[in-house]
Amino acid sequence: MARSAAAKAASGRVSPPLPPNPAPTQPIPGTVSTSLKNKNKGASKRPNDYTSEGVADNDVFLLPGSDYQLLLGITFLAAAVRLFRIYQPTSVVFDEVHFGGFASKYIKGKFFMDVHPPLAKLMITLFGYLAGFDGNFDFKEIGKDYLEPGVPYVAMRLFPAICGVLLAPTMFLTLKAAGCRTFIAAMGACLIIFENGLLTQARLILLDSPLMIATAFTALAFTSFTNQQELGPSRAFSPSWWFWLVMTGLGLGMTVSIKWVGLFTIAWVGGLTLVQLWVLWGDHKNVTISTFSKHFLARAFCLIAIPVAFYMAMFGIHFLCLVNPGEGDGFMSSEFQSTLNSKGMQDVPADVLMGSKVSIRHVNTQGGYLHSHPLMYPTGSKQQQITLYPHKDDNNLWFLENQTQPLGADGLPINGTNAWNNLEETPYIKNGAIIRVYHVPTHRRLHSHDVRPPVTEAEWQNEVSAYGYEGFDGDANDFFRVEIVKKKSKAGVAQERLRTIDTKFRLVHVMTGCVLFSHKVKLPAWASEQQEVTCARGGTLPNSLWYIESNEHAKLGPDAEKVNYANPGFLGKFWELQKVMWKTNAGLVESHAWDSRPDSWPILRRGINFWGRNHRQIYLIGNPIVWWSATAAVVIYILFKGIAVLRWQRSFNDYADPVFKRFDYEIGTSVLGWALHYFPFYLMQRQLFLHHYFPALYFSVIAFCQIFDFVVARISALGLKKNPLIGKAGALLFLLISVAAFTLLSPLAYGNAWTKAECKRVKLFNTWDWDCNTFLDSYEAYDQLAKSPAAASPTSTSKPSVNVQAPAPAENPVAAGEQAKAPAVEQPKEKVSGAPAAGEQRVVHTEERVEYRDQDGNLLDMEQVKALEGKVEFKTRYETRTRIIDAAGNEVFVGAQEGAPVPVAPPHPDVEGVDRETPKNLVPDESIPAAEKSVEGEKEAEGKVPKPASESKEKTAKEEL
Repeated sequence: MARSAAAKAASGRVSPPLPPNPAPTQPIPGTVSTSLKNKNKGASKRPNDYTSEGVADNDVFLLPGSDYQLLLGITFLAAAVRLFRIYQPTSVVFDEVHFGGFASKYIKGKFFMDVHPPLAKLMITLFGYLAGFDGNFDFKEIGKDYLEPGVPYVAMRLFPAICGVLLAPTMFLTLKAAGCRTFIAAMGACLIIFENGLLTQARLILLDSPLMIATAFTALAFTSFTNQQELGPSRAFSPSWWFWLVMTGLGLGMTVSIKWVGLFTIAWVGGLTLVQLWVLWGDHKNVTISTFSKHFLARAFCLIAIPVAFYMAMFGIHFLCLVNPGEGDGFMSSEFQSTLNSKGMQDVPADVLMGSKVSIRHVNTQGGYLHSHPLMYPTGSKQQQITLYPHKDDNNLWFLENQTQPLGADGLPINGTNAWNNLEETPYIKNGAIIRVYHVPTHRRLHSHDVRPPVTEAEWQNEVSAYGYEGFDGDANDFFRVEIVKKKSKAGVAQERLRTIDTKFRLVHVMTGCVLFSHKVKLPAWASEQQEVTCARGGTLPNSLWYIESNEHAKLGPDAEKVNYANPGFLGKFWELQKVMWKTNAGLVESHAWDSRPDSWPILRRGINFWGRNHRQIYLIGNPIVWWSATAAVVIYILFKGIAVLRWQRSFNDYADPVFKRFDYEIGTSVLGWALHYFPFYLMQRQLFLHHYFPALYFSVIAFCQIFDFVVARISALGLKKNPLIGKAGALLFLLISVAAFTLLSPLAYGNAWTKAECKRVKLFNTWDWDCNTFLDSYEAYDQLAKSPAAASPTSTSKPSVNVQAPAPAENPVAAGEQAKAPAVEQPKEKVSGAPAAGEQRVVHTEERVEYRDQDGNLLDMEQVKALEGKVEFKTRYETRTRIIDAAGNEVFVGAQEGAPVPVAPPHPDVEGVDRETPKNLVPDESIPAAEKSVEGEKEAEGKVPKPASESKEKTAKEEL
């Protein structure tokens, strides 16, 4: 990036591009083109090419040595602030549940589905892997301890922290590239350092800090490229011009590979690039068609090809790492799943015959298998359960039989499931055939009747069960008609008769006319929360489509025609995953206790409760001085632009002034970045949080610093330009106020000890809804709490233990330190549908604990309770929790005994968390569940608890019934 001595001596003020006004004067060769307006002489020299007025070379590689020293100091300061007590807290915080869990899955190679691209998750995994993380920690819930299992969580937090550290020097360089003075660039960098929200995100295993540095790097690169572009034809296609253009493309690729919010950054760069091309097209004297084509192709390659290639490469690494089945493969097609280890299968016979032993798979709802097991419905007919199970299992095997047994040579029926094995005529199953579906392991047939299902009790839904016994002929309710759906089946033979994989069909119940159907409704625990199967009258086509996956028959020997899933290849897998990510992201409409809408973000109306424990709390809230000042900058520019347009319409010649023109374009560029990263969220109905505003905040801080620079150093009419000390003093004063606000709120970012009084003093608004009652009254109380291992629970006010049972013999100890014991008490053994009963239990100790909460679910201490006595009415709610321990004091989990019979396929460990609750959206295939009665105060209390984002147990939008 070497420059001539003349270039180095050029003014240190840099500005983004602006199309110049055509002028008759010729450019001065070998000089930086600037506007030299001379008010006394009334003369004006303007370039006659696309060089912008008022722009100087501000290459960040040519800064003075003092700027680099200051840049190094800013970096060290950012590191000190970001890394301070990064080990705190020592347990899972907020969305570390998700992104730490993804790191575990990467190391184990288990496929998962996430709505975000993989780059940041891969980097977090890399840091954890290099620190020795083996992937055995599951990050299942907020507050789960890191220390005991030895999780290298600090190393995993280090990657987001490094990104947060680099954000400050990147801001400094961006402001310098935009033409700001050094002290203002330093002020902008410090505003980033002392921004509480950015600090909170940068200290945890989250994606927002990597997203911010990628966005900031893109802004730096494009601002630097714009500076080179505006210097005119002499800089076009120079090494510096190419370098920053390539870096912009690389930054775009990184940003969109972390989160799809990067698409907003692409829109920002793309919009300004179109402006540049429009200016080039207008310079017909200096830009030929050939030159314009070179500009266009250079931008197309760097700003389209490079980001796309980088983005796809990240998914290539993603697929290389995730080679085993996992919780996310259920979202993908059967073809996709077949590329995973143990999910692939050998070639299978293509033709399906009467007597074939098959597995039947659902086309929709993650493609589960038609399944049964020796458990009965607890309601309805109380016949054997039929479910949809997402994993291969022997209970998925069925025989396809004709409605009558075949006849032998003597004209008598040939009984048994092998009756079709030796027939001379090949018994194909054609469209319209009437069949019975026989469950191989339990010798019962697929059956339906006019009985409501156990969960979806709708008139248009019938129960589906397995009915009969070995040797039983069955009845007419076992008959189903095969209806091949030709438009969904492969062209040719597969549209005429059943073919493995290629034929998509419906099973129509002959007696009632309903069709075999499944949807995302989960059955209760008595069916291991497997998916409900019903027989629906008028069910939608996707949910009533099935196909054969495995196929065996004695007449189909090794020479029979074979089929298998088509390998989708990288491009097929890539495109399918993009569609699933888009659909899943759009479906995140559940409400969250701490979500917020875009209109509340610029004014910092509320934050997010990340974590709470030991009378400490982590609550994401921004620095109000930084946020409100940045928002004010946006408002100032909007007012300026409105007035400028009105004056322009009245023929005022404001834009003849280069400073006025540069103010409009430079700050307008930053405000455009803010708008494109902010307003699109109004179109989204999904879960949204305060941290979604961070990229927009970054651009608004840039706009604030640029306005400050114009006011104190570039607008002569204000008089501050002649006295730079005033500007420096103003910047320092503003920075000190910001640091003071940061310090007051820092305990919420670091999770430090805090007192109730200090908490209430800085809680300016009720919408800042962290709970001050969480904290203790004094810092001495924290010291006493640390010294006392038997301190009270941080989230409850408890009474001493109350022994309510008589003492048991002393020779049967329970746990160290437990003195209260009780005689054995038999617990009732509840037996439902053949499910295994729990082992015998004894109640050896009970503890009674009383908590007082207000109407919002906040815990009250005893002083507050006494103050409220006689003024309010306390309502009582009883809650019982049971913990079973053995004689050594170790906790015993019911159902975990060795050798315990498990007659029903258990939920696969990889699908835990996928569709855990029946959606309550009113779609045609689902009934309206009855409203649940809630205990007063229960939901409010739950709402105050820290929860990871995108939790499926709550809803965002309220449906109108």
